[in-house]
Amino acid sequence: MFCDSAKVKLIAGNGGNGCVSFRREKYVPFGGPDGGDGGRGGHIIIRANENLTTLSDFRTRKLFKALDGKNGEGQKKSGESGEDLILDVPLGTLVLEPKTLEIYEDLDENNKEYMVVKGGQGGRGNAHFTTSVFQAPKFAEIGEPGEEIEVVLELKLIADIGVIGLPSAGKSTLLSRISNAKPKIASYPFTTLIPNLGITDVGKVTKTNIHDSFVVADIPGLIEGAHTGKGLGHEFLKHIVRTKVLIHIIDINENDLNRAYKTIINELKKYDPDIAKKPQIVALNKIDTLDNELAEFLKKDLQKHLKGKKIFLISAVTGAGIPELIIQTHKSLKDVKEEEKFIKFEKKSPLKIFKPHLKLSGKRYEISMIKSKKERIFVVKGRGIEKITQMTNFSNDEAIQRVYTYLEKSGIQKALARKGAQDGDQICISDKILIFRK
Repeated sequence: MFCDSAKVKLIAGNGGNGCVSFRREKYVPFGGPDGGDGGRGGHIIIRANENLTTLSDFRTRKLFKALDGKNGEGQKKSGESGEDLILDVPLGTLVLEPKTLEIYEDLDENNKEYMVVKGGQGGRGNAHFTTSVFQAPKFAEIGEPGEEIEVVLELKLIADIGVIGLPSAGKSTLLSRISNAKPKIASYPFTTLIPNLGITDVGKVTKTNIHDSFVVADIPGLIEGAHTGKGLGHEFLKHIVRTKVLIHIIDINENDLNRAYKTIINELKKYDPDIAKKPQIVALNKIDTLDNELAEFLKKDLQKHLKGKKIFLISAVTGAGIPELIIQTHKSLKDVKEEEKFIKFEKKSPLKIFKPHLKLSGKRYEISMIKSKKERIFVVKGRGIEKITQMTNFSNDEAIQRVYTYLEKSGIQKALARKGAQDGDQICISDKILIFRK
């Protein structure tokens, strides 16, 4: 089933715990601590894969978690790192922030990778905490929790040519004529319910020596009001964004050809004005149903309204006029690609690397107070103090003392005193509660 959007939660692996161990060997009287470090938790990486065409793998499964790192062992043996989790998505997938839809990454190249969340750091074993006056530490760090995030994956098909037009104009028939694609074709509107892709071999279709090809997308469901969700256009207008040239198919039997043309163009403008500015070739289809003179008359009449636009008479059924249309399409595509070489494109939304941990503006920590009738709680936030708290085993008194030492050396304890903290007040750090003491 075709799926072009999905919301998923991604959780990186937790770091493994450090080990508390002491070397005990015969004839070695002063072995000392030898606890090894925990392994790093697995990252989650999203990778573009040109062989995929849909996000259907994410339709039902909404949670992905990477493996945790292994715990450290004695004899300074480090735990194994958790295996990274790689999620393959179709080429052209955007990774978006769920609320603002800000772009985190645009996976527009095959095998391009984006590390969405990082695995937690492994905890250090007790071998790391020996000093000249503290030679037998009985504590080790616990593994850092892995980062987690919710993202929206949105697919925008990557195609050189977009085929647009009202329902039953003959878009799918044209695609089947110029490529190996086999879209559903029938004599009723909205036969095509999903975008179809095909590769056009220019030389083969035009019977020339042009050794080139391009990707064509048949965009279904465009009617008046498509930009508001009518028909199927709201779902699939986004797939036109990446195309470079548009082939606008119009059924030559329409009562008002100019109105049929403007209906689609107005919808493109309302959805995204930049799409309507793309190079466009107009093809009057189904000329096999009219005599040649009438077809030429209708073409000239439409040309009066579409000055500067190239109009071709074609029959997607018989193949009449198709070679000329493809030659012009190929030429227009080459012109666009040449122009792109000299234009420096800037992304509308700058790419952003997500950091779920607190990011303070130039400050190492921030302190705020929550006051109630019975007690005062001081909330401390900061990357360093939060990390050390998360990696502390609060069932071990020696490990807790290390947090107090960090509070003193980092200046947080003095800052708390300046904020009015007194002995017995509670300090909240990463959902852990400590008692303030001078």
